[in-house]
Amino acid sequence: MSAPREPLPYRSPWMDEELDDLAEMAGIFFEREIVPHIERFAEQHGVDREVWNKAGEQGLLLPSVPEEFGGAGGTFAHEAVILTAQGYATDDSLGHAIHSGIVPHYIMEYGTEDQKRQWLPKLATGEWVAALGMTEPGAGSDVASIRTRAVREGDEYVINGSKTFITNGTHADFVLIAARTGEAGAKGVSMIGIPVAEVTGFDRGRDLSKIGMQGSDTRELSFTDLRVPVANLLGGEEGRGFTQMMQQLPQERLCVSVSAVANIEKAIELTVAYCKEREAFGQRLLDFQNTGFELAECSTDALAARTFLDHCIGLHLRGELDAVTASRLKYWTTDLQGRVLDRCLQLFGGYGFMAEYPIARMFSGARVQRIYAGSNEIMKVLIHRSL
Repeated sequence: MSAPREPLPYRSPWMDEELDDLAEMAGIFFEREIVPHIERFAEQHGVDREVWNKAGEQGLLLPSVPEEFGGAGGTFAHEAVILTAQGYATDDSLGHAIHSGIVPHYIMEYGTEDQKRQWLPKLATGEWVAALGMTEPGAGSDVASIRTRAVREGDEYVINGSKTFITNGTHADFVLIAARTGEAGAKGVSMIGIPVAEVTGFDRGRDLSKIGMQGSDTRELSFTDLRVPVANLLGGEEGRGFTQMMQQLPQERLCVSVSAVANIEKAIELTVAYCKEREAFGQRLLDFQNTGFELAECSTDALAARTFLDHCIGLHLRGELDAVTASRLKYWTTDLQGRVLDRCLQLFGGYGFMAEYPIARMFSGARVQRIYAGSNEIMKVLIHRSL
């Protein structure tokens, strides 16, 4: 099987031969382990648990975590290559970004040495599946309003509260949560790691039914007098959680944009192929002027998005990506994703509305991109404040 190639005649400047090999390996993994089962995963609202173990065996988990902690010792470029391969496979069922590109980097950046050595290797092999517990029924983009509470009793925290819209909630073996350990507002929030098998009082609530990304498991989680050691406080210092989240959100938003741009590029590739084969009124759809104009505009937008994304990946690899630039990228690429998917679906006609066609699944899955990791309205607020 050949490596998935960029649908556009463009090569990202940060790519090299090693990353080409990783792209090929990741593409083969998604084509073999995910694509044949996409409909079944959608029906059961999640991938099979063994998929995570297989991803770990292939070295596709935690590629940018140092080898001493079980990772592959790469950079964010390695994460981006895998997320891009997932997008080109039209998959949105495997919660790879949360497990590999987000949760481990909280641990790497702020965790104690013991936390890194205890938690990261299990995430790297797929023995543990990671989830991030931020969102609550009353706290979404406003993370400073988190109500889940962790009260210290001796050498333990007693945690009570609930989380919602949690990706990987069904299979999660490790949940990194934001909880209130102190005063109201941002200064009272801390991040705490919960190894699920080691605690009681952890409940997996409703399996949430969504209009898109149906193959990605999304659950409510609740904690009732759940006890964890104080040693599970991320970084060992209370009240640092809000700052930690704000510092890590640029990478989370970058992950969203990587998926968005890959989704855009794949949608155009699928649509061009369809329009070359489909005939109406005695000619190919691609030969109609309107079709050509639509695809010309979409492909130009895709190239602009790819170059913007590559610029931000370059900044991030140099440690220079700031929150405002990441916000610009996240809102603009996900807005564009929605527009391009809508235009591509229209060119498929009635077939584009059929769930069996990847374009339909991609269209519905794209909608949430403008909501999570901070809504696009919040992105614009952050940009506005910087002006």
